[in-house]
Amino acid sequence: MPLLSFLLYVTVTSFTPGPNNIMAMAFANKYGLKKTIGFCAGVSAGFFVIMLICSYFNLMLKSFMPKIEFVMTILGAVYMLYLAYKIVSSKDKGGEKEEDKNNSFLAGMLLQFINPKGILYGITVIATFILPYYQSQLSLLLFAVILAFVGFLSTFSWSLFGSMFQRFLSKYKSQFNIVMALLLVYSAISIFF
Repeated sequence: MPLLSFLLYVTVTSFTPGPNNIMAMAFANKYGLKKTIGFCAGVSAGFFVIMLICSYFNLMLKSFMPKIEFVMTILGAVYMLYLAYKIVSSKDKGGEKEEDKNNSFLAGMLLQFINPKGILYGITVIATFILPYYQSQLSLLLFAVILAFVGFLSTFSWSLFGSMFQRFLSKYKSQFNIVMALLLVYSAISIFF
């Protein structure tokens, strides 16, 4: 496994803005960190389930169609390049307010089943970085735990640094986005070597 590419992809994709991180930040700003930890734990639990589903879905595809591995790798790389483009070309949507939503464990868990970023991330990371190297039940379970833990760390970080992180992103948004996009491009290219 290209470990550096895997770590870069997981970090960039997990810690860049998405539904989980933005909601965690908004909940922490509104309800406080203590009341947001349940939401973060729910995100992690739901993400764990999504990672397991993605693992077995990809494994099923690979076992039924062995030639799909190369196609899945290409699609994963293309998706990473698309994410890099979206990060660089994203526009500031200032003034949007997060709606009042339940910041519970269950809300965080259920969000994962309608979170396209999380589902596509799961399919991509499993197909591109994990299944070509690991296929045992234990390794799939272990990677699901690791990825869920990273998901918890990212939402918790956004909760913890809520308003500070928001100010940083608004002040240095274009520079931050360029660095994140370049890291994704590097990850996309390096999976072929």
